[in-house]
Amino acid sequence: MDRLCTRLFPVPPDQRTAAQSWIDHGDRTPLKARAASSVVLLRDSAVGTEAYLTYRRGQSPLGVIGFPGGSIDESDDDDVAWYGPTPSMWAKTLGLDDHRAARRHVLCAIRELFEETGVLLAGPDASSLIEGTQAREWMKAREAINEGECRFADILSRRGLGVRTDLIKPLSHWLTPDFAHRRFDTHYFAAAQPVNQEPSILGSKGIWGQWRWAAREIADRDTTRLGDEVAQPNTVGRTLSDLAVPAVEIILEKIGSSRGCIAYLSHKRPVKVYHPELAQLDGDLMLQVECPKLTEGGVQRGR
Repeated sequence: MDRLCTRLFPVPPDQRTAAQSWIDHGDRTPLKARAASSVVLLRDSAVGTEAYLTYRRGQSPLGVIGFPGGSIDESDDDDVAWYGPTPSMWAKTLGLDDHRAARRHVLCAIRELFEETGVLLAGPDASSLIEGTQAREWMKAREAINEGECRFADILSRRGLGVRTDLIKPLSHWLTPDFAHRRFDTHYFAAAQPVNQEPSILGSKGIWGQWRWAAREIADRDTTRLGDEVAQPNTVGRTLSDLAVPAVEIILEKIGSSRGCIAYLSHKRPVKVYHPELAQLDGDLMLQVECPKLTEGGVQRGR
């Protein structure tokens, strides 16, 4: 079992006003968190294990730079062919009392991964997986889902496909800090890049998406290299901790220290709930998180 330690991360720039207001006016009732799912897409490369990162517009609770994902919507209750662990089994794995909530999180994860990257974890049966989702028709399907013109279940049923829920693995459960104006209750999952499927950004909505070597991103996290390469007004000159929520940074650490994609995915881990809290250190507002210990020491700042 992983030992825990206290970690400190800077409050993201776009949340500092809300954080200071929370301190100035005392604790209040936090806004309700929307259920969400996010998927860490992985592959092994010549340099090491890589994860697919994307840029998010606006002020997303999943960070400016993060993994594909988003909030659950009512279409995640639609009937679809389902291959892999049952919703009841997923509920037990995710630590949820309601198998319907677990089903929504799993289906949302697979839907969001397809919509944002084109990677589709679906097949005609329990042992097959669709290939080649880069054709124009697939981008049109992704755009239709994004615009609300078509439902994910329709895309699957027209092609005789069912979701392969055995191809995603649960990672962790994160709650957005209480002071935030937009809050998510997010389950993170992981999946290996399928054979003959390559991620791409959404034509009408995507700005930046790229495979990144996890170990290098962690080694360079105190630099502005990643933000400068993304080259957006709210990324240039910012470090990884300014761009990503603590969940993303911690997951990248774990990936970077793993012995490859298969080893990372096969590692047995309980689904721990993380809830960053506000803390003040030397006059700075920080996010305090109890999380697995990677290095010696008690309180670690930004690491």
